Amino acid sequence: MLRTLKIKNLALVDDVQVGFNAGLNVITGETGAGKSLMIGALRLLLGERADKSMIRSGETSCSVHAEFGLENTRQIDAVLADVGLEPCDGGLLIIRRVITESSNKTTVNDESVTLNALKRLGEVLVDMHGPYDHQSLLDQNVQLDILDAFGQVDAEKKAYAAEYEKYRALQKQIDALNADNEEDLQRQIEFLDYRVNEIETANLNAEEETEVEEEHSRIANSQHVIELANGVVQALTEGEGCAFDGLVAAQQALNQLIKLMPDAQEWHDEIETAVTSVQEVVRSVENSAEGIDGSAERMQWLDDRLTTYQTLKRKYGATVEEVLENGQTWKQQLTDLRGRDARRDELRAELAVVFKSLEKAGEALRAKRENVADNLSERVTRELVDIGFEHGFFDVQINACEPGPTGMDLIEFGFAPNAGEDMRPLRVIASSGEISRVMLATKAVLAKQDQIPVLVFDEIDANIGGEIGGAVGRKLAQVAESHQLICITHLPQVAACGTTHLAVSKRVEDGRTFTEVELLDAESRPEEVARMLGGKDSTNVTLQHAKEMLEQTTMGL
Repeated sequence: MLRTLKIKNLALVDDVQVGFNAGLNVITGETGAGKSLMIGALRLLLGERADKSMIRSGETSCSVHAEFGLENTRQIDAVLADVGLEPCDGGLLIIRRVITESSNKTTVNDESVTLNALKRLGEVLVDMHGPYDHQSLLDQNVQLDILDAFGQVDAEKKAYAAEYEKYRALQKQIDALNADNEEDLQRQIEFLDYRVNEIETANLNAEEETEVEEEHSRIANSQHVIELANGVVQALTEGEGCAFDGLVAAQQALNQLIKLMPDAQEWHDEIETAVTSVQEVVRSVENSAEGIDGSAERMQWLDDRLTTYQTLKRKYGATVEEVLENGQTWKQQLTDLRGRDARRDELRAELAVVFKSLEKAGEALRAKRENVADNLSERVTRELVDIGFEHGFFDVQINACEPGPTGMDLIEFGFAPNAGEDMRPLRVIASSGEISRVMLATKAVLAKQDQIPVLVFDEIDANIGGEIGGAVGRKLAQVAESHQLICITHLPQVAACGTTHLAVSKRVEDGRTFTEVELLDAESRPEEVARMLGGKDSTNVTLQHAKEMLEQTTMGL
């Protein structure tokens, strides 16, 4: 449950700390006193967006702080683990939010969290019901959510959702194939075909590109290459004083020296090796120089080949590898486009198979919903009797529809508030006061199996009064037996049913407005109920009436 709510510098609130208890906590006060600011502060702690306009005039920041004590932390701990936080220690959960003109800081158990994480915690921690939320009951999607929550159809919904995802994926592929204009498709095929043919005809190869570049460079410098090669041959074997002649002379001298000096044999062998090396180098240089094809025809071929490489890289990729990779991609796209009719037939066949599975899952989901619909109708009808609809009747109708994300069912809540009236859709006949009570009845039914620990009702009793107000108060007290309820109310009949009563008031001091919250005791509570009964000028009669109302309520509860 929510134990403590602290608010500082939020709008009219200067510095307020409010304690809550188990059961039904009622909050009362005159219009404009600041009751809704407490609910607004709680909404901030549950992930609602904030801005600097919320900061009290003259201050630089505002803050809200809530402390929850939880008996069962399983769902909360699961969310905490999912966002990377430690589980609750001893069931304690502390949420803080500080808002400045330039920043927004949020912590859970002293660890920083995102606004999205806070919203996820709020979904399993507090069920907020505002003064206009009862209108959501007219939304058929909300009605479906209520039925599914009551029926606990999670397993069937997950099974259906898995099949629906497959169905939609196939449908999207078929839609994409059908969406293209035939003329556009033909142009696209021609465009891709031209690209693929140009790349394939060129027969590109990264190694060949390198070889062509090197040969082109050699031929472009062929005259200079031949001159240099001849110079090498002259220096080694043909010119006057060439290296070869010197080596031969040295070899002859060593032949004589060996006779006088046996060690000279090693020198002779080395010179002989050098002579052989020189001869091999000369042959290699001569062969290379002779192999250069410097003809105009060869040069033209190399020019054309280099141009091909450069053109295709400029058009289709920075490197040969990238050009070839893109070519393969376009070739596959071309194949897909040319085979789209066959692919469309394949997808339609797959879709027919998946649709059968989808129908089966949808029918299983509908069967589960139909099994619980009558039970929900009966339970809500009983709750409605308790809050003034003695002859009212509530019904849940399920009609088949086209497959959608939540199933193949269209839900319609029907309502007959009085005896002798035909059942008609709730959205057609119900007044705002009637809708509020129907919403309370559905909340009362769902609360008995709902795991959310805290329920907040902000003026759910709007547009009702008298004995109906008392019935609503007793129903709220009944729901509060299994959940902590926080209820803002203008009705004394509802206020009298609370187990904890908080009164909100405002005062003006030194030209500034301050909101205050007082926990009422046995002495002060009748005065507040009397104010609600008779306004500011309550009399002894209204005070006595208030005391009697509180006594009767206590006895009735």
